[in-house]
Amino acid sequence: MAGRSEAGPTVLRILLGAQLRRLRERAGVTRSDAGWAIRASESKISRMELGRVGFKERDVEDLLSLYGVSEAGERARLLELARDANDRGWWHRYSDVTPDWFDAYLGLEAAAELIRTYEIQFVPGLLQIPQYTRAVARLTSGAERSETEIDKVVALRKTRQAVLDRDPPLRLWAVVEESVLWRPIGGTEVLRSQLTSLIEAIRRPNITLQIIPLGSAGHAATGGAFSVLRFPQHDLPDVVYLEHLTSALYLDKNDDIDAYTHVLDNLAVSGPPPQQAEEQLTAILRKLDSGP
Repeated sequence: MAGRSEAGPTVLRILLGAQLRRLRERAGVTRSDAGWAIRASESKISRMELGRVGFKERDVEDLLSLYGVSEAGERARLLELARDANDRGWWHRYSDVTPDWFDAYLGLEAAAELIRTYEIQFVPGLLQIPQYTRAVARLTSGAERSETEIDKVVALRKTRQAVLDRDPPLRLWAVVEESVLWRPIGGTEVLRSQLTSLIEAIRRPNITLQIIPLGSAGHAATGGAFSVLRFPQHDLPDVVYLEHLTSALYLDKNDDIDAYTHVLDNLAVSGPPPQQAEEQLTAILRKLDSGP
């Protein structure tokens, strides 16, 4: 069901971690001393400040005291944030079919207001039809997943796509290599249905698609697929997401964000404009229908 855009636990952990880091630095307290105060290690403080672990209210209370935060209203606000950040997101019920490192992305995706993505292998997940998703799941998992598990992967994808229908909807800007749109994932009929669905999707005002033609010259995005996520919370920086076979990277340093954003900007300028995407998709469909 589509709902309103609101910060989920992943984003809340990042927001709380960032605020605790600023308070620690303002108080002149080292991570080592902060760890000692809550009977933990320096690395635990680092993970807390990055929003990568949950928060115990007792730890947050002790840190606030250490950092000299005595105003009752501010303490109450931060403790409430800690409680909300420990809630499980809706995606937790799919944890048996998703790797641990993907949970963070699901939380960020649900909270984002804009996602810009570059794809070289598959149609972007938020634009996949169920038959295509099922074929991708079989392809990427081999014989490891049962049909029941694959059904759950398809259901997860469908639930994730609700962000495109919420109020306000997620804005998605996808740059896709044309080779992706020729790859018969699930067979030619599934590909036809997927291309037809893409044509319908890009007629929506919150979805933009640019297709890099097969014959285009090389470009700066040759390193692989990636996404840049932007959030409505002003305290939260953009995040670059890079997925690997068995892990993922989440980059939020300004230099990294600037580098990947620059690549997307160059792709947007050098490739065919979004207004040509429907024509490009229609041409591919026409060639598929005409056969070899």
